[in-house]
Amino acid sequence: MAGLKDTDEENEIISSSVAGETKDHLSAPLGSRPRGGWRAIFYIIGNESFERLASMGLVMNLSVYLKTKYNMYGVFLINVVSIWSGFCNILPLLGAFIAEKFLGRFGTLLLGCSASFIGMTMMALTAGIANLRPASCDTSQSQQDCPQPNAGHLSFLFMALGLIAIGAGCIRPCCIAFGADQFDATTEEGKKNMLSFYNWWYLSFTATLIIALSVIVYIQTTISWVIGLAVPAALLAVSIIVFVIGLPTYVMIKPQGSVYSDLAKVVVSSIRKSSLRVRYDLDSGPNFYDPPIPESDPPIEKLPHTDRFPCFDKGCIIANPSELNSEGFPANRWRLCSLQQVEQFKCFVSITPVWISGIACFLVMDQQNVNGILQAIQSNPAIGSSFQIPPGWLGLTGMFVLSIWIFFYETVAPFASRRLCGKRCKRLTINQRMNLGIVASISAMAIAGIVEKRRREMALSRSSFISPMSVAFLLPQFGLAGLVEAFAAIAILELLTSQVPMNLRTVGGAIYFSSLSIASYLTSSIVSIVHSLSSRNGRTPWIGGPDLNSGRLDYYYYIIAAMSVVNLVYFNLFAKNFLSSSRI
Repeated sequence: MAGLKDTDEENEIISSSVAGETKDHLSAPLGSRPRGGWRAIFYIIGNESFERLASMGLVMNLSVYLKTKYNMYGVFLINVVSIWSGFCNILPLLGAFIAEKFLGRFGTLLLGCSASFIGMTMMALTAGIANLRPASCDTSQSQQDCPQPNAGHLSFLFMALGLIAIGAGCIRPCCIAFGADQFDATTEEGKKNMLSFYNWWYLSFTATLIIALSVIVYIQTTISWVIGLAVPAALLAVSIIVFVIGLPTYVMIKPQGSVYSDLAKVVVSSIRKSSLRVRYDLDSGPNFYDPPIPESDPPIEKLPHTDRFPCFDKGCIIANPSELNSEGFPANRWRLCSLQQVEQFKCFVSITPVWISGIACFLVMDQQNVNGILQAIQSNPAIGSSFQIPPGWLGLTGMFVLSIWIFFYETVAPFASRRLCGKRCKRLTINQRMNLGIVASISAMAIAGIVEKRRREMALSRSSFISPMSVAFLLPQFGLAGLVEAFAAIAILELLTSQVPMNLRTVGGAIYFSSLSIASYLTSSIVSIVHSLSSRNGRTPWIGGPDLNSGRLDYYYYIIAAMSVVNLVYFNLFAKNFLSSSRI
């Protein structure tokens, strides 16, 4: 590296552009922090639980609400739900940037809670004030002739949904990180408490989903939409009060700048030097700009130079002495970046092929939130002589399957494996779990197509909008979607947090949510394409019509199943090869 001096000034500059966690974070010794601990965690977990309770209760039942209260149907209904769900999952990228660059984690969380509260209150108003939505219609028949929402109705609705999405984007990337800030990771007690915090957070997450999918959805569909939307709004208001009351207990770290700009600098500097011919010195190699890593707690991992994606190496090569100023720092950081920035960027590039395969799995999971619920609406909800299953409850199936698998995998499986094969048995690798998840996704869509064909035939045989087929026949496709999440989704989350350096794991988590968003947008695009192609020459479209019985949703499911087969081939012939060259 051109003999740079290891000065305090250099450490300060590089720590703000590469490290993420700097000395400014630790202005006071961690062991002497007067705040934090479990009393702060109580407020943080409560805040996340209330947000999830409100947002997930709406996610799982939004299709039903828009269909029954706004008379939406077809492609428009599917697109509204998919696009909104996509925004909820892509805005965490923006939320992470705001937290790291401007407001800090506490300020971003408070902003998210406030936005969610206002949005949920507006949603409750749409249920309680008749003028905010179109006139009611008989939902037991086709809704093609029902009054549709006007521009005013849609503007108010989309504003409410937008505020809820903004709230989710601010809360989701910050909650876990803010909770981890409350413990001193330099002590054994702090490390133990931090691991316990993760377990409690996941437990609250799962419990909240079950409550949202059972109690909240039941209130919305069987008692009152006004109460079913007002209760989450009230809980969000309480969460804001509790969160602010906990202010004296929090350890708050100042924002230190976003790593997004560091990743962008690698791309820009590599492009600007794309014509550079690299001449390798047999002894020392290229003249990389590789300043020392600053001290931090926890220490930042120094990545060695790799020969992967050599085109990006050009961004950190000192091609001309003038690229460094008199103090040895880059004169233009958008033309010369550090070797560590390049290697961090390579980590993200190397996991991209597997990440793409994961998006295809998320695409299958996304089908049940919209099309699976629409199937349930036009199926017989009765179980026995008196009990009826609300359509939104079907999402509980996947959650229960996911929970049962995690319990088995973490408790029963290790004990059984030790009895059967001793220490030779190992945990399932990411490669194995991805293959299992993709196979489950193929099975889910194939079974969904078969069940839909049967549901449609039974409805047409009786000339009925509601098929006499029991909604229970939809449970297998929802259960298989839960297995897709148990295998593929968790594997992707592990990939995004284990394949990147510690200081970039927050970005990895945000990318995980963005992949869910991309899957939602892909669903919307595929539905629009299938609707357009299948409705040519005046034919009835396969999907997107006001009545599933007049379409061919089963054909659409078979298309998604075929795409999953392609994904299985793609993963095994191409994507999985990048796992062997990764940091695992």
